[in-house]
Amino acid sequence: MLDKTVHLTTEHLELREVRCQNQASSWSSPEEATANTVVLVRAGSFRRDVRGVESVLDPAAAYFTRPGDEQRFEHNGPHGDVCTVIQIGNELLAATWGGEPRLPEGTLLTSPEADLSHRRLLAATRLPDHHEVTEQALSLVAVLLDEADPARVAAGRPATLCRQRRLVAAAREAITADPTIALVTLADNLAVSPHHLSRTFRAHTESTISRYRNRIRVRLALERLAEDERDLAALAADLGFADHAHLTRTVRAELGSTPSKIRDVLVPT
Repeated sequence: MLDKTVHLTTEHLELREVRCQNQASSWSSPEEATANTVVLVRAGSFRRDVRGVESVLDPAAAYFTRPGDEQRFEHNGPHGDVCTVIQIGNELLAATWGGEPRLPEGTLLTSPEADLSHRRLLAATRLPDHHEVTEQALSLVAVLLDEADPARVAAGRPATLCRQRRLVAAAREAITADPTIALVTLADNLAVSPHHLSRTFRAHTESTISRYRNRIRVRLALERLAEDERDLAALAADLGFADHAHLTRTVRAELGSTPSKIRDVLVPT
């Protein structure tokens, strides 16, 4: 029995958790994969067979599925298993994977970097900021693809420091113009892969794009609060926050106080 929980769904990406309670000792019937997915095992172990090639999957492993792959599974652990599944669209995959809209084949033993990136992604799912979840998911996919074939992921990356600085400057301008812009859209507009944009941006600003976006949104919120904005729900919606509470948490994290208290300071009675 499979229990699926979807954490994020966008035009290019879906993130979900899959729990399997099936303790049968026999192989499942063959099933055809319909999408490119990256699957990371979090608990338990099971076997996967693709065209007669078997692999053991445990919490130190990840595997890729590709449309058309015929696969079957054998779940015989005493406590079932849990996986994180990232489904990635062809256009986004091509941008990340050197122009190839098809994942590599097989299983990968994950590195400590990938394991930490995986846990950061799971932590991000507990936050209301879908931008942060998307950035973490793409970072994890890129780490795994980089480990599978570094040369392919590197294809098309701007090589010079000057280009990198121009890229970061253009990204900052775009975020300021529209602080709700999604990472995938931003990268597409700048003609680079989302992972390359994220990594370059962090290298030059010491901030993730999600954190920088929050800084800009808080600055814009300050401008509205200084004008005596009273409708905090509308302010949150205008700046792309999930809700009033999300706005309050972000402002408090950035400035150490709530929007209402800051407004009282900026607009004394």
